[in-house]
Amino acid sequence: MAEAFTAGVKPGGLTSDTEIRILLCYLVKTAAPLTRDAMQGALLQEQLVNYFEFVNALDELEDQQLIESTEKGYVITEKGAVVASTLAYDLPRSVRESAVRAVIRIQSWVHKAAQNKARIQRDGDEYRVICTIEDMGRDSFQIQLSMPDRLTAEMVKNRFISKGSLVYSQLLNLLTQPALDDAPPDAVL
Repeated sequence: MAEAFTAGVKPGGLTSDTEIRILLCYLVKTAAPLTRDAMQGALLQEQLVNYFEFVNALDELEDQQLIESTEKGYVITEKGAVVASTLAYDLPRSVRESAVRAVIRIQSWVHKAAQNKARIQRDGDEYRVICTIEDMGRDSFQIQLSMPDRLTAEMVKNRFISKGSLVYSQLLNLLTQPALDDAPPDAVL
């Protein structure tokens, strides 16, 4: 079993080339199609593998025809599926589960970011966060918020990407639900 670089790998992470290749096969089989960025982000964020080992293992799996790259991301081959099914349970359960959860989080973020968009513009001493929800190729909702600093603007941007649909539905609900205290003074109830 070849030893992998361990820089950036937390205790309990994968430290052999073979284990890393098995994990990648398992991930692609479980969550395909899977982009390189999604796998890399998930595994490095969880500190399960070293970056250089990840890159080498991914290249080796493609060379060995265990996975193949498509327009939408990596998919498992028949040969790779056999490897994943046979050897994945040699990996610690905590590693498998952590990797799958991280990949799902990243895929969810990418999906939300495709619909809930936010960008930051500097506006004098402030930062303007322009939040937009797209539906069927056009903007269906937009709100602009002024923030005092870049850090706060980044936080608002990321939260809108994550929770934009919830913000939209709650705002729409507030604006369309009648309330007794909102009635004009001359309105007849």
